[in-house]
Amino acid sequence: MANQGAKKRRDENTRHMNNLFRLIIASNAIFLLLRAGVFYSTFTWLHWIGLILTSGAYYICYNQLASMAKPTYTDDGDLLDGGFDMSTGGACGYLHDVIYITCFVQLTSIISGKFWWIYAVIPAFAVYKGWGLIKGFLPQGSEVVEEDEKTRKKREKMEKKASRGKFVKAKAR
Repeated sequence: MANQGAKKRRDENTRHMNNLFRLIIASNAIFLLLRAGVFYSTFTWLHWIGLILTSGAYYICYNQLASMAKPTYTDDGDLLDGGFDMSTGGACGYLHDVIYITCFVQLTSIISGKFWWIYAVIPAFAVYKGWGLIKGFLPQGSEVVEEDEKTRKKREKMEKKASRGKFVKAKAR
């Protein structure tokens, strides 16, 4: 019963990676079958570039996820770790998002080439997240804000109150 959690995670990761592999193969097969087979009259070299682009995105993301999901074994062959938990967010979640967006773009581009613009979501989100990271390192300048009369009086009252010492009442004996 030892390492039961690691065995369970290994099996979940294997099943999950097999499902992702099937999704990738099915998306590529459907794209080639419909776009190059059925709509062959409008199939151009740009569609080949699109297929190469999506296959590259699949390859990079899938290999990264496969290396994360790979279990660790001891020298004796016993299971030490079942691999990374694929249900967590962070980089693992982003890689899954790229795979799913790529699948969506590839399948919907069969209908119209305008669906390739959905790929702009990936770099736009990366810029958004990167800006939040960069903004944390930038110095925050103090902005001089003019305060109105009411706010100024309230601040002065609070400062005056804070400068006074606090008195503690003692019982008279």
